[in-house]
This record gives sequence, C-alpha cells and structure tokens, in this order.
Amino acid sequence: MTFDFDKPIDRRQTNCVKWDGMEALYGVPRDSGLAMWVADMDFEAPPAVNQTLRNLADHGVHGYFGDPRAYLGSIANWMQTRHGWRIEPDWIMTTPGLVSAVACTLQAFSEKGDGVILFTPVYHAFHRIVAANDRRIVESPLVERDGRYEMDLGALAAQLEGSEKIVLLCSPHNPGGRVWSMEELRALAEFCAAHDLLLVSDEVHQDLVFPGHTHRVTALAAPDHADRLVTLTAPSKTFNIAGAQTGQVIIGDPALRARMQKVLKAVSSQPSRIGAMMTTAAYAHGAEWLDALIAYLDENRRMFDAAMNRLPGIRSMALQATYLSWVDFRGTGMTEAEIHERVEKTAKIAANHGTTFGTGGEGFLRFNIATRRAVVADAIERLEHAFADLQ
Repeated sequence: MTFDFDKPIDRRQTNCVKWDGMEALYGVPRDSGLAMWVADMDFEAPPAVNQTLRNLADHGVHGYFGDPRAYLGSIANWMQTRHGWRIEPDWIMTTPGLVSAVACTLQAFSEKGDGVILFTPVYHAFHRIVAANDRRIVESPLVERDGRYEMDLGALAAQLEGSEKIVLLCSPHNPGGRVWSMEELRALAEFCAAHDLLLVSDEVHQDLVFPGHTHRVTALAAPDHADRLVTLTAPSKTFNIAGAQTGQVIIGDPALRARMQKVLKAVSSQPSRIGAMMTTAAYAHGAEWLDALIAYLDENRRMFDAAMNRLPGIRSMALQATYLSWVDFRGTGMTEAEIHERVEKTAKIAANHGTTFGTGGEGFLRFNIATRRAVVADAIERLEHAFADLQ
C-alpha cells in the first residue's frame, strides 16, 4: 500500500491549535504563515483509523466504552512486536493523554513541595504540570557533547537536597531528538535506586526513530528496578491522533500499580470509547503506514538540517528520533528578541521558543518538520531570506 504524505490538507479553521492558534501566540498570520510549533503532524492518520471513525459515525450511537480486551491486547502486541517488550494487559491504565498521565503520576507518588527532576531543556509541558501540582522543579541541565545531549548524573547527585521523589525522563528526548542508550538508561535506573527516586519514563516518541538508531525501552534496560519504574506511552505522536486524548500508564510492579489505580479511581478516569477504538485500529493496522512515514520524515529531516547548517551561526542538532528539529541560533550573536523577530515577522513561521524548555533552551527554536515536503522547502526558503545578511 502507498501513502500520500504530500497531499495538501488545509487545517486552518478546523479548531486546530497548531494553525488556528499561532496568530494569537506568535503574531504569525494564519493565512500566510507556517505553523511549525505544536507537536502534531499535518498528515492524515492511518487508513484503518479513519475507517474506524467512519464506522463509528455510520453506527451513530456514541456511548460509554466497554470490553477493553481488543484495546489492551493491541497495545501489548505492539510493545512486543515493535519493541520486544512483553507486558500484561492488566499492567495498562488509560488516561486522557500523556500530560494528564504525568499529572496523575505526580499525585500518586509524591506530595506537594516534593522535588521532581527534569533533564533540561525538555518538553515544556513538564514544567507546567509539575508547577501546577505544587511540586518543586529540579533542573538537571543536559551536557552537549559531540553534538548530542548527555545526562550528568554526577552533577545531579551533588545538587540533591533529599526532598526529591521523582525523575521525569523524556525518552526519546524532546526537543533534542536523542535516543538514550541501554547503558545510559541502566545508569539512570541505578541512580534512582541509590537515591530512593521513582523513575517515570515518558516514551511517547518511542516509535518515531530514524534508521541507524533503536529506541530502548527503559523497562528492558533496567529489569531489576521495576519496583520504582513507571512507563508512559501513547499512540498520539506515532499515528497523529493526539485529538483522541488517549494515553497509557504501564506499571509492572503491583504495589506501584495499586497506587496509580487509586488516583485514577479518585478522579473517575475512564477511557474515551472513540479514543480507545482509534488506538486499537492504529496499533493493529498501522505498522506499514508508520514505516512509510519514517522514511518520509527522514528526508524532511535531511533537507531541513542541511539548510539550517548552511546558514552561518545556525546549527540544527542531528535528530535520532522525533520530528522536532532543535535549532541553535546562538552563533549568530543575535538577541532572542531579534531571532524571534526574524523568524516570526520576516519568515512568518511559528516555532517553539527554546526558553520554554527550561535551562539550556536559550537561543534555540524548535521546528516541527512533520509536514508536507513542499512546506519544509517553503520554510527553508523563508528562513534563508530572513537571515540572508549572514550569508
């Protein structure tokens, strides 16, 4: 089967935050600007997902969800076949998306005032949710070596105060696109054990890994530390169904699982019927589509990185995973205000500001390249024009 990722799809005026919200947030006009910020793709979901929605619409009755066997089985089968991770269906708990899962995890395993460790720069919603739950953000800045980010556990150990309870890991890393190695994950798990910390591994980008790299499931890297590990997954990034608002918390340890179940019961969290059925269809029938998607994104990545790296003072971090290009403008010598002015006002591109990702994000912008290749080419031309005086 062939999939047309070059098909033009106008997402404006469709209640789409990515396109309809960029003018209010960035001042980039909706009619002539390019939306390259929110982490969803401008592609149709896999055919089986859209057929499932048509079938649901044809049926016409949209009641509560029940009988989760196919849903849970599709998740377990995907983890086994795609990642070699054997899980039991009863390990899986459903939340309305991954950010909600992070919030529930904080409530289940920490108290107000406790420290939550973030390896920064990192996904901006982590900061927002930790703060909103009255936990203390503990930033552990990543170290850039040979063009990629690495954790500095020695420095982290020196800054611990004793009130830290959770390490919140982004794996693969957003925004740096780093795939952590088995050795790094094992070292982190051992660090958590030594310092009595719970490791929460957000693996929402686990399927979006480029050729030459392999995602390592944290649970497989650290099988001896299951009693202090929570894994978060979702089909949202993989299959472009973030609007389904369906994520999974996977916990193998019964005691930890009971604590999470108590929180979910307290907030009466139940799976969305539509989201669960979209998830089932995606995991059961989306593998071929995903393989084609990754090949398409790989070329987008190559084009965008090459163009950014040709501009003096600008460097794009080499992506191993995700479709989120992390671009360093510090070498231009410009202030952040000037960089944003050129990108948003001259190029008319909405991209995430690096400072929202925490310490280490200063001078960076994050560009979403999961869009039609013609749009990527347009973005390159606009950015080359906006920074033409550097060439």
